[in-house]
Amino acid sequence: QVQLVESGGGFVQPGGSLRLSCTGSDFTLQFYAIGWFRQAPGKEREGVSCISRTGVSTNYADSVRDRVVISRDSSENTVYLQINNLRPEDTGVYTCAAQPLDPQAGCSNYRSLTPKRYDFWGQGTQVTVSS
Repeated sequence: QVQLVESGGGFVQPGGSLRLSCTGSDFTLQFYAIGWFRQAPGKEREGVSCISRTGVSTNYADSVRDRVVISRDSSENTVYLQINNLRPEDTGVYTCAAQPLDPQAGCSNYRSLTPKRYDFWGQGTQVTVSS
């Protein structure tokens, strides 16, 4: 069973940075394209970023494109989301998710930032940006 565990969230002042981690629990993350999503209170879940199985292809939401870097480390079985210059509107629960193992898996189009493309989800980590 695919299990994802997020960590690295917390309380940070505007302009600060965080690095979120997504780790596979008892399974190998490297076979999956991984996405990061966030959900603010009262809002729909929003796609933030995606990284392909090889790490060669990535995708970012326009709202974070110049402030976020997604990466993966197979030796650590982890996908990272570095968020810089955090803003109050970045506040929310950040969740990582894995796409199913099918030929369409990847990050080359807008579907990679839509929740319905993903089958497996973690529990999320809270990020709060406030002064």
